[in-house]
Amino acid sequence: MRLRALLETDALGLRLLGGEDELDRTVRGVMTTDLRDPSRYLSGGELVLTGLAWRKDPSDSEPFVRILASAGVAALAAGEAELGAVPDDLVAACAQHRLPLFAVNERVAFATITEHVVRQVSGERAGDLAAVVDRHRRLMTSGPAGGGPDVVLDLLGSDLDLRAWVLSPTGRPIAGSGGSGTALPAPVCASLAAEHLAASRTGRRGPHRVSCQGSTYSLFPIRSSGRGTGTAAPRDVRETVLSDWFLAVEADAGDWPEERLDLLQGVTQLIAVERDRRDAARTVRRRLAQEVLELVQTGAAPAEIAARLRVAAPVLLPGLGAAPHWQVVVARVEWEGGDVKGGPVAQSLLEEILVDPNASGPEPSDRIAVAHTGDEAIALVPLPAVAADHDGAEPGLLADALLDTVRDPLSGGLDGDGRLTLGVSASVHSAEGLRGALEEARHARRVAAARPGRVCAAGHQELASHVLLLPFVPDDVRRAFTARLLDPLRDYDRRHRAELIPTLEAFLDSDGSWTRCASRLHLHVNTLRYRVGRIEQLTGRDLSRLEDKLDFFLALRMS
Repeated sequence: MRLRALLETDALGLRLLGGEDELDRTVRGVMTTDLRDPSRYLSGGELVLTGLAWRKDPSDSEPFVRILASAGVAALAAGEAELGAVPDDLVAACAQHRLPLFAVNERVAFATITEHVVRQVSGERAGDLAAVVDRHRRLMTSGPAGGGPDVVLDLLGSDLDLRAWVLSPTGRPIAGSGGSGTALPAPVCASLAAEHLAASRTGRRGPHRVSCQGSTYSLFPIRSSGRGTGTAAPRDVRETVLSDWFLAVEADAGDWPEERLDLLQGVTQLIAVERDRRDAARTVRRRLAQEVLELVQTGAAPAEIAARLRVAAPVLLPGLGAAPHWQVVVARVEWEGGDVKGGPVAQSLLEEILVDPNASGPEPSDRIAVAHTGDEAIALVPLPAVAADHDGAEPGLLADALLDTVRDPLSGGLDGDGRLTLGVSASVHSAEGLRGALEEARHARRVAAARPGRVCAAGHQELASHVLLLPFVPDDVRRAFTARLLDPLRDYDRRHRAELIPTLEAFLDSDGSWTRCASRLHLHVNTLRYRVGRIEQLTGRDLSRLEDKLDFFLALRMS
């Protein structure tokens, strides 16, 4: 406990006479003495109570205080019963040695103060704290066989009477002490997650003290033990803030002694080992998603993609008889300045956001495969082949529902310079539709990016009609159409570095306005007219005609 807590306890009758700047010192015990030299009985951290019987004249005060300060005591409390008031020479000596000094009202017995201090620090002393630390250390070195987070949190409850939970950065409960009966309400989880992310973004060191719904919580960051080494340069907090778990303890860690803080840091290290183990288990699913994504993006034959999906389905949905439907979810995390890669962060976030709260099994995210490339993360989500619901709606994920419970916490972690945008495709029933689903999800994400806010999502239902149709154009038709219009321009650009494709895109985005397009490309209008003329010459099309503009527009969207 802290000296400040003693001063704020009215029943103890303490009055501060000096050392206001030292009130955050920790009290680890209490001792009553009237010896002139009590050093042999001091071990440090004590609140020393004295009736001042050792003081014969003013010159005795400085040596007595010097002995206490050298022994590392937390503070001195002098009774007023003997002399009626604490003498000025003792006040001066305590100020000289920076030792906090309290006056004890003559109506308060030293036994009352002793009992209070012993009762407050007994949680640290009782039960042999060293043995508790050793038990946790054995768990940390035993790996998964040690029981994981739930076992160590149960030990915190049984040995130290602490209720604690491991939460994800979005506030999803991962482990807790005492079973489901002590589960935190969802609003509390979300609030704690928001506070944790906001504190981490400002660089404050944990534990973070938070008050929520009448209770006080201390939040301990859980740093992945597999990230970097002790000698590596510090990483940008934005690389990890949206993916690290944290430990929430229902207590005020500000009053804890160093031993208890060290114990909780050991607990976070154990949980970090478990986090790394779960991340390693995701390697197979991530690799499957990456392989499917590469096949889709390189225009592989549908039969080849289907074969890879048949491999993925049993891993993601074990025991499923029929081939599932699939959805694609695309997420992008972008930071101002562009100096932090958002792909790995978006990957971790998607794995978190897509967890089905109704899924059974020890790890619901076992059913999610997420790859990342650049600043973009792409999730391949399997859906059991079930019929539409009673309203006729297709089964699957809805963009807004994915972010309902995580928008507030993530906004805290992104506040100031970050954005998360997310797009969700319709479900597809075969490998042939997967490329279209990926394109559809990317288009939906762009729709979300056009909206205000730190965390935004859009689904396939919100796309314009032509975008909705494009994903279902057969691949051979798509390739033939785009090749006929765009290949001549690509070939010319490769030979002459003429940038005809970017010019075409900018011209269409500017609605055919010569001045707006020239300004956007930082070109003279005559240069723009030359380029557009070259495009028309190479393709045999006329960009003043609506039909030809529309063909180019669709070709660019499908390429």
